[in-house]
Amino acid sequence: MARSEVKRNGSAPAVVRTSAGGVCSAKGFRAAAAAAGIKYRGRDDVALIVSDAPCRAAALFTTNKVAAAPVIYDRGVVRSGSARVILANSGCANACTGELGLKDARLSALVTAGELGVRPEEVLVASTGVIGRPLPVDRLLAGMKAAAGKLGSTRAHGLAAAKAVMTTDTRPKQACATVVAGGAEVTVGGMAKGSGMIEPNMATMLGFITTDAAVSSAMLKRALRRAVAESFNRLVVDGDESTNDSVFLLANGAAGNREIRAPGGDYEAFFLGLKAVCVSLARQMAADGEGATRFVTVRVTGARTAKDAARAARAVARSPLAKTSWFGGDPNWGRVLAAVGYSGAEVDDMKAEVFYDGETAFSRGATAGPAQLARLAKVMKKKAFTVSVDLHLGDGAAEIYTCDLSTEYVHINADYTT
Repeated sequence: MARSEVKRNGSAPAVVRTSAGGVCSAKGFRAAAAAAGIKYRGRDDVALIVSDAPCRAAALFTTNKVAAAPVIYDRGVVRSGSARVILANSGCANACTGELGLKDARLSALVTAGELGVRPEEVLVASTGVIGRPLPVDRLLAGMKAAAGKLGSTRAHGLAAAKAVMTTDTRPKQACATVVAGGAEVTVGGMAKGSGMIEPNMATMLGFITTDAAVSSAMLKRALRRAVAESFNRLVVDGDESTNDSVFLLANGAAGNREIRAPGGDYEAFFLGLKAVCVSLARQMAADGEGATRFVTVRVTGARTAKDAARAARAVARSPLAKTSWFGGDPNWGRVLAAVGYSGAEVDDMKAEVFYDGETAFSRGATAGPAQLARLAKVMKKKAFTVSVDLHLGDGAAEIYTCDLSTEYVHINADYTT
């Protein structure tokens, strides 16, 4: 179990403990998975997450104007601020499927509610996979019923659910953090899927987060917005934004803490636990980008404003030329500086510096010589490294998580639907 301390508003540090776990780590949550044959054969493709008690709920969705049927349906559900069940499937996005898609989303929630003995308006649905194909709803519901019969609260149950929502992911993504808030230990657990078609606002992903903290609806929404801004919205794989992006946060209050109703120390502690889970999941997605061979953190400092820093970092993270140079192990700092230059951020190349894991590649007009290039080449062989740009123009800073762009990415996406 990892332990970190973070100062909160000048008060005593909040202790955030991270450990292995997922959606079943928080008290009162169960999960399961089942194989429905929606697209994949011989593997689970339906996941079910259930709280034993009603939950406060918050969610954020894609900003793509072409939104999938589950997103349209779920936006209505979360307006009430409550939910307790998540039904998710992989293999079919149920996107661009018209009125039939919405009908299937509603039917999925209705039948799931009947199976579990909850109200239909307490069920969230999520889908991921190929766009433009009708959801095989009969198979989905058969899988849901099979999963309902296997619900459990062990780590293995959470892992099974995380695996069931994978598409081009090569590994499941889970995270867990524990903090003390409101006089009790509260846990935040989460799982996510995401590998390609990923760009901020939000990243193309499904993220399901559970907590046993007692939190008001207003504070839950506020915490989720902040956590997403500092994690999933700092993630770039390929610059494409999906139709199905969704992050759900369910809080059932089973920890028994004093309800967090206003900003303050308890809220900040809870937020730090939530942020730790979201950042971990975002970093896992970047490291598992389709065909990725390297995990890259792009860090921009010294920008005129924070917005400028974000513009510059995102331009570098989505640059095909920079990303392919990382894949080839080529310390081509010129591509990094060029991306910063067209990002829209204020830049003076005679003041700027570029580093790879602290090794200088470019400094205020001076370029790396042969010996320095050799050191940079060694950095580029690592599976994970940081590309840093210091603009020396102000205090703005931003950090983006990304990966290289490999030949395997092309192969994966060239025949995804066939």
